[in-house]
Amino acid sequence: MKKRLLATVLAGAMVLSMAACGNSNANKTESAAASETANASTEAGAESGETQAAAQDGNASSELNIYMWQQYISDDLIKNFETENNCKVNLSYMSDNADAINKLTAGGGDEYDLIMTCDAYMKSLIAGGYVEELNLDNIPNSSNINDTYWVSKGYCVPYLMNYIYVVYDSETCPVEIHSYNDLLQSGLKISTIDGARNLFPIALVALGYDPNSTNESEIAEAYEWLQKFNENVVAYGNAEQNLTNGTANVAVTYDGNASWAMKEKNTIKVADFTSDPIQLGIDLFVMPKGAKHVDLAEKFLNYICTAEVMAKNLEEFPYSCPNDAAVAAASDDYKNDPARDFSYKENVFFQEDVGDALTIYNDYYQKLKVGE
Repeated sequence: MKKRLLATVLAGAMVLSMAACGNSNANKTESAAASETANASTEAGAESGETQAAAQDGNASSELNIYMWQQYISDDLIKNFETENNCKVNLSYMSDNADAINKLTAGGGDEYDLIMTCDAYMKSLIAGGYVEELNLDNIPNSSNINDTYWVSKGYCVPYLMNYIYVVYDSETCPVEIHSYNDLLQSGLKISTIDGARNLFPIALVALGYDPNSTNESEIAEAYEWLQKFNENVVAYGNAEQNLTNGTANVAVTYDGNASWAMKEKNTIKVADFTSDPIQLGIDLFVMPKGAKHVDLAEKFLNYICTAEVMAKNLEEFPYSCPNDAAVAAASDDYKNDPARDFSYKENVFFQEDVGDALTIYNDYYQKLKVGE
């Protein structure tokens, strides 16, 4: 009964999590993701029987099945891991966080050994018994991860992080932006991330409320604020393309996407916020309950926590990284990336479990999307 209740709560989170605390529009094409998901899942299913039998016989696993965001990990990293461990890694892709929650709450261990989710859902996933406890002794390189960014330590391994903030084109943006309320000014053409649990916190902060508020009247006010915000929105997603091709002059986006845009156009700057906090989301790997290839999953988690391996991965995916050793080993281009050169990195908030208020957020989010 407890699990069924938690599954219902998490089902509400699925609707809200279109882009919640993760890298949901990091140059992904949803149709391509859906196609590759189907193909990879079919391949994984066809091969899983032999691998499971081998594991049961006491042999080392030779296959690893991972469910995660597309275009969010280096092909070379995967190939090198396969070579070093004489194994096959099957990657399947999600189009939003709801997909990952669906997999985890529907017996994800039958298909996958590792699933990517984010910090916002860990409390409920652990309480529902949907994820395995990890043996960190078998993942010694996890000690490279900064203690500040561990979420539910022992049940997940942080991968990459995303500051969600405002950037603008200093040549074409007609106003200075120092707060979320400045996004309501006329003349702005905004490209923005989507998702209730990304958008509503912005509005709540702008109104002086807790970004994780469970108060319906405050959420209702945030809905009204977002209606005004939407008047300036020209696009959802693809911030880097919209900024560089002139479709937008402002973006609410992730730091990695901002980095790509800044490499293309040096007039793009991080908005100099004076007091409003920004969201920091953490993408992480969990092992679903009943995962079949635990030994290889642990090796993979240890591998991606290796300083040199992750440092190389950051060259292709320049998001913020919770791995201190990897950041220290990273290239000067990464360390000096203007997308992470802003002064208010400590002024952040994280998504929290808002419980039954998820349904309130969902109701107002749906109204927002249909333009009521």
